[in-house]
Amino acid sequence: MLRGLATVNLWADDVEAAAAWYAEVLGTPPYFRRDAPDGRPAYIEFRLGDYQHELGIVRSAFAPGGHARGPGGAVVYWHVDDVRAAHERLLELGAEEHEPPTDRGPGFVTASVVDPFGNVLGVMFNAHYLEVLASDD
Repeated sequence: MLRGLATVNLWADDVEAAAAWYAEVLGTPPYFRRDAPDGRPAYIEFRLGDYQHELGIVRSAFAPGGHARGPGGAVVYWHVDDVRAAHERLLELGAEEHEPPTDRGPGFVTASVVDPFGNVLGVMFNAHYLEVLASDD
């Protein structure tokens, strides 16, 4: 049924500011933008990683009804080669700690932050991710 990650959406009141912050984090500019009728961005999207997964920033005004404001709910973890270095860099760029780097067993380390726009961003070293990546060769 689930075939792969298509798009992860994060919410921000100021989509331009969020896109600038994520461009700095990711080291790449967004590749897609959709403006609302008022001319301000409603959605900005990045492609990233080994499989070009999509990370979208959506204006909070377009969040579905009942959407919680502030960190909460599911945490999406993005694979990184060095969790501690990635976590520290995110903190240096203005994120707040949500969960410090935590060893989860051999080959698995997680950490998460709250970005300046209230979203939880997880980073993870995942040995299984590397196995799948190596099997694609």
